[in-house]
Amino acid sequence: MKKIILATALFGLSALTSTQAADYVVDYQGAHASINFKVKHLGYSWLTGRFNVFDGKFNFDQNNISASKIAINIDTTSIDSNHAERDKHLKSGDFLDVNKFGTATFISSKVEDKGDGKLAITGDFTLQGISKELVIDAVKIGEGDDPWGGYRLGFSGTTSIKMSDFGYKSDFGEILFDLHVEGVRQ
Repeated sequence: MKKIILATALFGLSALTSTQAADYVVDYQGAHASINFKVKHLGYSWLTGRFNVFDGKFNFDQNNISASKIAINIDTTSIDSNHAERDKHLKSGDFLDVNKFGTATFISSKVEDKGDGKLAITGDFTLQGISKELVIDAVKIGEGDDPWGGYRLGFSGTTSIKMSDFGYKSDFGEILFDLHVEGVRQ
């Protein structure tokens, strides 16, 4: 009987813990988060890549999703399209101009609960010194205790930007982003 009471209490504590507001740090170092992109290459195929270095924090409260916040910093010098010469060109003044704009940011302004674990995250994305509002269509993947004594929460999402909105000299249309964020509760 004591085991049943203890198990019930622990389950209740676990359920309570997962629904309270908490702060998380994005775990990009363990490859548990990624910022991937694709853009049409000359209209013939897709150029794909990722940003290898970024950091961020978020706050999430299952009981008050609209109070959630996220802030991400992207090191634009870490762009990786799996081709060193192309990466040099992408870092140049023709595209990211990393010597002048080494960081891109996303700061949320609104999080909407769309039901079934789906969210619409609205915020300002700043790239090359230009800020534009964008919406990330996100979905909660899961949450729980990890093997190292921590607690994790993960989301995935998609969004896109128009190259012309950020002052690119060459405009190949939209850049599509595929985002994966896993955070460790603080």
